[in-house]
Amino acid sequence: MRNLPRPPRSLRTRLVLIATVLATCAVLLCQTAGLTVLRSWLTDQVDGRLTGFRPPTRLYEDIAEGRRLPTPKDDGALPSDYRVYFYDSGGRLMDASLGLTDDRGPRLPTRADELALRNDEPVTVEARDGTGSWRVVTDSGPDGMRAVISLPLDTVDGATTKLLWFSASLGVVVAAGVAVLGNAAVRLGLRPLSRVEATAQKITDGDLELRVPDTDPTTEVGRLGKALNTMLDRLRTALHRTAASEQQMRRFMADAGHELRTPLTAIQGFAELLHDDPRMPAERRTEAHALIAANANCMSRLVDDLFLLAKLGYAPGPHPEPVDLLSLAADSITSTAVRHPERTITLEPLRTGSADTSGQELDVVEAVGDAHQLAQVVFNLLDNACSHTPASARVNVRVGTVRTSPAAGGVDRPGRTSATPALLPGTAAAVIEVADTGPGLTPDDAQHVFDRFYRAAPTGADEPGSGLGLAIAAAIAEAHQGRMELDTRPEAGCTFRLLLPVH
Repeated sequence: MRNLPRPPRSLRTRLVLIATVLATCAVLLCQTAGLTVLRSWLTDQVDGRLTGFRPPTRLYEDIAEGRRLPTPKDDGALPSDYRVYFYDSGGRLMDASLGLTDDRGPRLPTRADELALRNDEPVTVEARDGTGSWRVVTDSGPDGMRAVISLPLDTVDGATTKLLWFSASLGVVVAAGVAVLGNAAVRLGLRPLSRVEATAQKITDGDLELRVPDTDPTTEVGRLGKALNTMLDRLRTALHRTAASEQQMRRFMADAGHELRTPLTAIQGFAELLHDDPRMPAERRTEAHALIAANANCMSRLVDDLFLLAKLGYAPGPHPEPVDLLSLAADSITSTAVRHPERTITLEPLRTGSADTSGQELDVVEAVGDAHQLAQVVFNLLDNACSHTPASARVNVRVGTVRTSPAAGGVDRPGRTSATPALLPGTAAAVIEVADTGPGLTPDDAQHVFDRFYRAAPTGADEPGSGLGLAIAAAIAEAHQGRMELDTRPEAGCTFRLLLPVH
């Protein structure tokens, strides 16, 4: 059977394991260093005793003459843990020795030339019985004799063994303590991260309005929570924007279908009438043809407006070129006068209070943009003013330059509406204002006047519009990085203002 891969351990488990291993290794390393130092110190003590004791010359002579050597029982001058062995002048190990006559002692060769020892340099050799070890040093006597002085390392081995067991026990206790206490400490330290994890899981399950709990921004978890909250805010904004865009698109498609259905129904009805009644009188036939042409013209204008809105939304930006706004306004007034010959439309410069021109006339007011699109904006504003105000209302067109402010325009203030973002205060901008002295708009109508297919309450206009003119004007202004705005209140007329930043 194929072995399945083990699932990865959690972060908490890995941290506890790492802390336990590191703590245990640190303890063992310290104990090993202490053990090494202790054994070295104890061995130095033994070496000091060895090098500090040398057999006297008389002892060599007594051994060479075969005299009986003193034992620790008879002479307490020789410490009982010492063992001294002698090699005769021929290099053979002699039976004579100093120390207790038991089986303990170092394992020495029978020939002196096999010792491989230097005088005054202690070395460690194994015990004769195979248990423990001895520290030995050699000494040279008269007539080529040599002595081997030895001390057991039982004390050193016993101390190091006890310390070794103590180190092992301490390592086990430390590992167990770190595992238990480290688990609690890591669990407590990772509690903010656990809250982030729980919140993220709930957000994954669909609760998008939650936020990650705020923690100390100076910590890693705090910075992670701040980054997640920023990401969630952007995600929520994108989702709301997508939902709003989808809802707007559905409403747009429904409104477009509704607007197109009316002229199409009229065209279909009159076409069927002409087809079903071939003997229709010429006067009624002419009237039917005229109505079909009028509805076809209305549908054509609506399709053109829809196409322009789509183009403004998805096509590249306008072709920038210098545009003389005074000439553009004058041409638009001329075109509007053809459709509304009964109207009197004036063209004048912006004056003190709404501009920085101090009442002086301006010969040239230049902006950068697409002349055709800007002309369409001004024409739409003039056509709206003439179509939706009484014949007695005056229409004034003002052209000039301003520094954006609540008084001059370009920024928001109470009573002002716009579908485009505000410009930075103090921005130099070229302005075209179309103001009328009509009945104005209610606050509710003013809030929706730039919406597509929105129509305010009837004002006696001869021909209702499609509700796209102001939406097109706002889209063109935004494409020029400008702003389209409205100042109005009931019975005080409307002032539509197009602002274009002066680059």
